[in-house]
Amino acid sequence: MAPHDLRRPFKRPAISDQQRRRELSLQRQSQNRRDAQQQARCLASSVLSLQSQYPDPVPELEIEPESQPQQEAGPLTKDLDIRQASKLRGPEVRKWFASQLMLPEWMIDVPDRLSHDWYVFARPAGKRCMVVSSNGTTVSRERNGSILHHFPSALPSGARTKDPSGSAQSYCILDCIFHELDQTYYVIDMVCWRGYSLYDCTAEFRFFWLNSKLAETGACDAPSHYHKFRFSTVPVYDCDQRGLYSAYIESVPYAKDGLLFYNKHAHYQTGNTPLALVWKDEKCSQYVIDTDSKGQVLSQQQVVLELQEDGKLSTSDDPPVIFGCLDGEFIQKSGLQSGSLLKFAIGNGGLSFVDGKLEKSDLNYLGKSNRARMFADSYSKVIFQYMVRHTPLKFDDLLASVSPSDDEENKPCDVEMVD
Repeated sequence: MAPHDLRRPFKRPAISDQQRRRELSLQRQSQNRRDAQQQARCLASSVLSLQSQYPDPVPELEIEPESQPQQEAGPLTKDLDIRQASKLRGPEVRKWFASQLMLPEWMIDVPDRLSHDWYVFARPAGKRCMVVSSNGTTVSRERNGSILHHFPSALPSGARTKDPSGSAQSYCILDCIFHELDQTYYVIDMVCWRGYSLYDCTAEFRFFWLNSKLAETGACDAPSHYHKFRFSTVPVYDCDQRGLYSAYIESVPYAKDGLLFYNKHAHYQTGNTPLALVWKDEKCSQYVIDTDSKGQVLSQQQVVLELQEDGKLSTSDDPPVIFGCLDGEFIQKSGLQSGSLLKFAIGNGGLSFVDGKLEKSDLNYLGKSNRARMFADSYSKVIFQYMVRHTPLKFDDLLASVSPSDDEENKPCDVEMVD
């Protein structure tokens, strides 16, 4: 079935500054280039050794003291080096690991130049994790820092085999989703390859390397004695009408959990970024509207917000978005403290916007959030969930935002990742 021939322009009323933040993020990444090699070494060492729950000791990567960037004093940061990170305990460890991944915002408006500057692919359902291979072992850690698997792999330096290229610095870091049904690690991004950091490389370059380098190692082969789990790439398309339709409709060997959009010029930015976006509907994801622990759709949308010192309720964004404020007397009586994550239901008054900014919200306090939660909800998640219940951004809207003529002008994507 061919893509719809939609030629009408598509424009939704502005309900966020997501487009402006995308532009600022692209400008900032060219101005604030960090020591990407050092960042990769710190993360690799941390994944392998920090708070290890595996009984056998895992050797750390050697990090030369003189190459350590100067750390600012203050609260936990995503650029914390291994010597500082190793002192963390409990929630701080989980927060540190959660901040090492590039986390997409939810698509609440359609990016400009979607067909020219963006890739799209079907996101595998499963556990998001960081996979590191080094010194003859491979470790995967989930967002909360817990070890998912400790295993031999065909990745460079990922198993104790005779690998002529497996030097102590030949470590790799992959951003993956582990798919339970077929016991496969689907690689959605490459952070470091054979000791070479890709943090400050564009998504276009990272995807090209991922597609060309991973298959060379044999990591995509069936499991064996020295390769316990199979790795696989995902089909990535240019986000023209043909590519968008293919990512949405075509079958893949894994269960889909929405579509992921990556800006071609985006570097690997840890934490939330508007240069990566996730979008869902009922046809490409089992769970679109948030559910309870039993998988049932909630009668009212629930949000988790962080209590600030002045009583304001904020999202996890940087800078945070304020959704309301709690009375000081109520805070004192309830025994709440600054930094607490609190759960609210959005009442019948809903959310109101003026000129693309949140003006007011009808929040009903439900209690403290689950202790396993590390962060408040992001603004984009709250708004996406609100839109799904009221005025969803539909797939036809996405198609309509892409000019059909782009299919004729653009060649097939050079980085389509297929085994």
